[in-house]
Amino acid sequence: MAERASVPSWRGGPHLQLVDFHTHVVDPELPTLDDQDPVLPVVKRTADRVEILVGGRVYRTLDERAWCTEARLRDMDADGVAIQVLSPLPGTLCHDASAPKAAALATLQNEHLSRMVAEVPDRFRALGTVPLQDTELAVVELKRLVLELGFIGVEIGTRVGGMELSDERLRPFFRAACEFGAIVFIHPVDRVLDPRLSAAGLDFGVGMPGETAVAAAAMLTSGLLDELPDLVAVLAHGGGALPQVLPRVDHGRTVLTAAEDPGPSLVASARRLWSDSLTYDVASLDLTLQRFGLHHVVLGTDYPLAAREHPAGRVLHDWDNTRRGGVAMQIGHTNGMRLVAPDQPPSAH
Repeated sequence: MAERASVPSWRGGPHLQLVDFHTHVVDPELPTLDDQDPVLPVVKRTADRVEILVGGRVYRTLDERAWCTEARLRDMDADGVAIQVLSPLPGTLCHDASAPKAAALATLQNEHLSRMVAEVPDRFRALGTVPLQDTELAVVELKRLVLELGFIGVEIGTRVGGMELSDERLRPFFRAACEFGAIVFIHPVDRVLDPRLSAAGLDFGVGMPGETAVAAAAMLTSGLLDELPDLVAVLAHGGGALPQVLPRVDHGRTVLTAAEDPGPSLVASARRLWSDSLTYDVASLDLTLQRFGLHHVVLGTDYPLAAREHPAGRVLHDWDNTRRGGVAMQIGHTNGMRLVAPDQPPSAH
């Protein structure tokens, strides 16, 4: 067995400080709604693992950390994580399924998330899921999961079938998110990427960051954030490729439209967005911080997937060591607490 990576000392000894905004769960007993549907997930459980199948193929194989609160708490305590925000596995969002089936699946997953949070409510928060392909159904479920189940928000994909998140047809959902005070966590879904990327083995490395960049750039250029200034939208994976391409997108408005005054700078507007810190290295985190601002970046690890940052907060620790700065606790704790417990003052440090 590989030796466990050392836990950075900046966490303050045994005290739990970190807030991990980006973690995933799956219901090991998720009912099969339609095993012939090429989009809907089928979950098969063995003693200590589950296989998630989509279209008859294995999409993910996960162990008990994906559903067992005791297993998660052991890892959280070891890594100094005080709170995890739980969200569905992205491949189970199913924004490309029929709306009734997606609505039924969302209800099942939200009930599972609710049960997990209820087991240890001081250590877990939840981001639910909604059938975004039908905005009326999505708003109904969003209202339920925030006002009845007590979730802090919702996880959505980077597109809904052929619709970008900037599409006018999705405006009622985003307005409802503002009305209910729901955080919107935007996460790419690797099942709907360009087949060219799959063939080249670049789904994870290029496809998912690109999906996030397109979705977020469209939100910026469409005026969505201007229309809804209270929207709290958090981008996964350090904002994907958006931090790198943002100046080019901004300049492109002038080049393509020949407009002398294309409007407010998108580079400035992007600081209304939030992102997680899951960038894997210090230089990438630098750019994420530059684009979104120190106070709009939260810790994210992708726990318990193979892609997770381990131990939690490793890049934040490396950033502080190389930049002689103090971002680790700001991002790892203070910013996260603003989102998951806005009425509770952050711990002194």
